[in-house]
Amino acid sequence: MQEFFENVARYPRYMISLILGIFISVYEWIKPLFFKNKFTATATIGFLAGVFAFLYFTLRAMLGLSLV
Repeated sequence: MQEFFENVARYPRYMISLILGIFISVYEWIKPLFFKNKFTATATIGFLAGVFAFLYFTLRAMLGLSLV
């Protein structure tokens, strides 16, 4: 039974390392876009903001959340 709980305790560490790995690899992929020129940096930031806004509003609508 002790081995079971040790194994279950490893999953949060795995999840955190997986998420950090994804963010780091995406950051390394996007980083060169910020240093090419100002237009590319502005377009990249605008695109990322648009993606996050789309996800936010889509999830709010799907979950039925409202401000009132």
